[in-house]
Amino acid sequence: MGIVAGLDSSSAFTHIVVCDTDTGAVLRQGYAAHPVEAKASEVDPQAWLLSLGEAASGGLLEGVQAIGVSAQQHGLVPLDHQGNLVRPALLGNDRRAQVAAADLIDGLGGRQAWAEAVGSVPQAAQPVAKLRWLARAEPENAQRVAAVAQPHDWLVWQLLGRPARRTTDRGAASGTGYWSAGTGSYRPDLVELALGHQAALPEVLGPADCAGTTPEGLLISAGTGETMAAAFGLGVAVGDAVVSLGASGSVMAVHHEALADTTGMITSFADATGMHLPVVHTSNAVRALRGTAEMLGVEGLEELSALALKSTPGASGLVLLPYLEGERTPRLPHTAGTLSGLRREAMKPEHLARAAFEGMLCSLADALDVLRGRGVEVRRVFLLGAAAELPAVRALAPAVFGTQVVVPQPAEYAALGAARQAAWALGVSQGTLDPRTPPAWQGAAAQVLEPGEELAEGRAVRQQYAATRDQIHPGAFGTGASGTGAFGAGASGTGAFGAGASGAGAFGAGASGTGAFGAGASGAGASGVDVGAGA
Repeated sequence: MGIVAGLDSSSAFTHIVVCDTDTGAVLRQGYAAHPVEAKASEVDPQAWLLSLGEAASGGLLEGVQAIGVSAQQHGLVPLDHQGNLVRPALLGNDRRAQVAAADLIDGLGGRQAWAEAVGSVPQAAQPVAKLRWLARAEPENAQRVAAVAQPHDWLVWQLLGRPARRTTDRGAASGTGYWSAGTGSYRPDLVELALGHQAALPEVLGPADCAGTTPEGLLISAGTGETMAAAFGLGVAVGDAVVSLGASGSVMAVHHEALADTTGMITSFADATGMHLPVVHTSNAVRALRGTAEMLGVEGLEELSALALKSTPGASGLVLLPYLEGERTPRLPHTAGTLSGLRREAMKPEHLARAAFEGMLCSLADALDVLRGRGVEVRRVFLLGAAAELPAVRALAPAVFGTQVVVPQPAEYAALGAARQAAWALGVSQGTLDPRTPPAWQGAAAQVLEPGEELAEGRAVRQQYAATRDQIHPGAFGTGASGTGAFGAGASGTGAFGAGASGAGAFGAGASGTGAFGAGASGAGASGVDVGAGA
């Protein structure tokens, strides 16, 4: 038995797990918060090292043979010719580069040009946009930048004693905006477009490669970004999708090829195994639940969940389009949320509560269908986030997603993924593992939920939602695309139950505009009410 460690340096803390190389069993753990202000958008990277040292204290790493590093994504660490910081690192939550991202899109000739070049369209969070912001807002600092790194790259480099060689991996590189997962190569011209001059970029290692050995003799694996490490720690494979429920949402799935998406809805990441990890983001997820809870005056999400389960599928015709902060999927950045289907009998707290859960899940199901529409196989969905524990989410998700749902027990999956990568690199270096096959660690403990008899109800919920969405935002997913293709819906979100042009008929409703659940004449959304603020 060997021993390896995985460390995850997130935006707020460092978590370390020490694992058995053969089984992945966690032997011990360490934790420490970063000594930085909450929600800081820039930071001295030394804070990450201080946190790491505290988390690893008390002999935590005794006997460890290899370490893998996972870290927060989309950070930018600008370095001068001597490898010293030019300025504090810019973090992923820094939104000052929004205008810079728009400038870059225009500078290369539009969204399609970027999607074809690197598999993503610039966003404010990405390093490429941060470089353009730096060039415009701090030109003197920009001129001093000789090399750029992300948090994971910088931490690996520090652990190795700051060698001349700097490294990264496919996963982290794929989020920069200047490395293509499709071609497996950098686009230095995009760095120059953003920064105004060239800069040294870290060497991109393969999934089982070794970044080097520390002065103390510890092997350091390639490392990766948090998203890729978490997927690796969960053990997701082809046919698996991961839906993350935060204030905003994301849907990612393992796929055999990179996906270039000219709409910009798909970001084409690479994963930690040599495969690809296309991701679709939604601007709104749990924020819609919290907003509904505040509107109803309930104490929290547990109470909102219990209230929602007192309603029936379809929420008595209420449909909530949860676009409270604008929306990325579909691309409606300046829209607001909509509450539709208001009739006297529907105006009860339990129906609004259920509409919030159904709306959130239908929006994420739309994101899933974006991937399905590009040939991504989805046989089961891993559901992550604290909201995945809510009874209403567990009750509704399998039917709305139309597939098996797996809710893993809470664990430090990014740190586990980093440890698994360390075990892989160690095994390859010792000749005991194949560089094409990661170690077969025990999968995450989880509850498995099947759609069962509720599948038809889930289809009807999707139809009702799609009919409203397409009425309020016609063409949001393109001509003839309703985002409900998994259920065979047509341009108006109808079809699975023989519904007419307005979304009627899912439960035998007539052609007069009645809703998918037998709603009255306004069930298709004619009485929609805006409930959110624009982006």
